[in-house]
Amino acid sequence: MTSFSLTAPKRTIFGRDSRASAAAEIAALGTRVLLVRGQSVAWVDTFVDALTRSGCRLETVISSGEPDLNAVRKAVSVSRDHRADCVVAVGGGAAIDLGKAVAGLCRSEGDVAEYLEIGVTPARQLNDPLPFIAIPTTAGTGAEATRNAVIGVPERQAKISLRDPRLVPDLALVDPALTDGSPKRLTLASGLDAITQLIESYVCNRANPVTDALCRSSIPKATAALRRLMEGENIQARDEMARASYLSGIALGNSGLGIVHGLASVIGGRGAAHGAICGRLLASALFVNQDVLNRQEGDCIRFREVDEWLAAGLGVIGENGNLALRRFVNTNGLPSLQDLGVQAIEFESIAILGMGASSTKANPAQLDKTDVSRVLQLT
Repeated sequence: MTSFSLTAPKRTIFGRDSRASAAAEIAALGTRVLLVRGQSVAWVDTFVDALTRSGCRLETVISSGEPDLNAVRKAVSVSRDHRADCVVAVGGGAAIDLGKAVAGLCRSEGDVAEYLEIGVTPARQLNDPLPFIAIPTTAGTGAEATRNAVIGVPERQAKISLRDPRLVPDLALVDPALTDGSPKRLTLASGLDAITQLIESYVCNRANPVTDALCRSSIPKATAALRRLMEGENIQARDEMARASYLSGIALGNSGLGIVHGLASVIGGRGAAHGAICGRLLASALFVNQDVLNRQEGDCIRFREVDEWLAAGLGVIGENGNLALRRFVNTNGLPSLQDLGVQAIEFESIAILGMGASSTKANPAQLDKTDVSRVLQLT
């Protein structure tokens, strides 16, 4: 029997309009609150008023883009000056990652870079984090359920994760209504991020019975929901994508990912949007992995299952799901690798860096430089 462990938020509240309980839930965890927020969700202003009425004293940090070392340093300084006793993040994956990093580092000494896996020096161990509450306003990253915070390291042109099981949120409050009306471009990229996380968690070499169950139930439903949202606004599809995003975070945190995320950590370090990168690479990565496994006489059953789920979700039962996915992302205007700032002349160097990324360690097939370069070439 396969041995496994399970890490997940200590508590989860999922449901449409569940945000109404947020202020009371947070006031029970702490009264000196550091709020990390994006700028695009009007509900946050209502939330601030409710926290104040609940007796909380707030300090706010605005998240503007994916966090890098300096953004984390500044936010940690604000949190310490405020003497925060809990951290709340409201926003997309970038805001949640920033809040998660602050909660993890606020009680720890030294610089944030010392806690990242950079070079040969072992990363320092965090002291116990502050209580952390995540309220996502996009459906894609699953950051509300993971143990890592992705941080940009500009001098290395890479994104590196701050990792610790204690970084998993104390409370994940997921209200799908906060994603209603999201722009099509954001919905597409974030949705493809969630689907990629589910698929890579399912086919990776660390999958376990729990993550298998989550992924099997979610991949076809999430794919169908994203297809419906490309056709028009749909409340049920928004609910399904919020669920898929949350479950993808649990899945990746308890199994692993693969070459798509390995390459995304390199390409994203140059500033390109993570979800768009994943969506652009997914079909070619599935094709190359299955091709290599076939040559190595490996087990391709899961890849055939994924192909069927993609075909069903995209409404082309009986056709090739991989080709349907390629057609879907192109038809709906997902940026090409060139649009994302990647030139063909860079493929080999990106492939080499991607092979060394932590996410790649769980890839289901042993890929060499030529194989990884093919993933980029076939997009």
